[in-house]
Amino acid sequence: MSNPPRHSPPSGSSRKRQELLYDPNIPTPTHAEYARTLIAGAADATLSTLAVNHHGHPYGSLVLFGMLDGDPILLISTLAEHTKNLLADQRCSLLVSAAGPENPLALGRVTLVATGEPVDGDSLAQAREAFLAKNPDASSYADFRDFQFWRLRVQSIRYIGGFGRMSWVPQPDWQAAEPDIVAPHAAGMIEHMNDDHVDAMILYCQAFSRARDLTAATMTGIDRYGFEMQAETADGPRPVRVAFDTAVTRPGQVRKELVAMVKRARTLLAEDASET
Repeated sequence: MSNPPRHSPPSGSSRKRQELLYDPNIPTPTHAEYARTLIAGAADATLSTLAVNHHGHPYGSLVLFGMLDGDPILLISTLAEHTKNLLADQRCSLLVSAAGPENPLALGRVTLVATGEPVDGDSLAQAREAFLAKNPDASSYADFRDFQFWRLRVQSIRYIGGFGRMSWVPQPDWQAAEPDIVAPHAAGMIEHMNDDHVDAMILYCQAFSRARDLTAATMTGIDRYGFEMQAETADGPRPVRVAFDTAVTRPGQVRKELVAMVKRARTLLAEDASET
């Protein structure tokens, strides 16, 4: 399933400013993949339940979680308010937000609408493993008698990637998606490219997009399918996305792809120059 547009034209802008400088149909993570990646990198979440003692009003609380087959796994105290609420009404939701120095509303977040159920029997070992894989320090209290594992059976998924980027993610897409393998290493890769390879990024823009007249380029994101840059043009900063030839299957492939693309960019630009 295709995503809604990643970049909406600014209100009141000219037609020239509205046109993307790259092909919007090049490989890009789906909203399901963005959501799974965001959740994989998050440390905690906000659980909303229906309060028993306050006439069913929504009750928000901070929780740790793991993931098992697309469902959040919680380890919660039987004395906690949210546990009492879940025992009375299984309906709940989990809000997971990206962290960063920017405006929080410009960052990604995912809301999982679900029903909660205590985990027992044959599923308990899997749930325990999934939770402790993300929260190893919880092993010190995971087996206390007043703590219990819960599974939130996800029914609907709302992804918001920032201003103008949002959708309800279909269940089949959610179940099929996996966290991006590049994401845990992306910050270091972006810093390296911006510190040491500015010339290469200008070449990428000139060869693989319509951003030909630019003064600088900064990498802003990278994933298994490609990377994103901000190109400084006469019309101001403009987004540019460039795709790898094939999606990488391990982080170590990224460097090889970037080096190969520099060589290809130089060849393409030399050919264009010889034809003019």
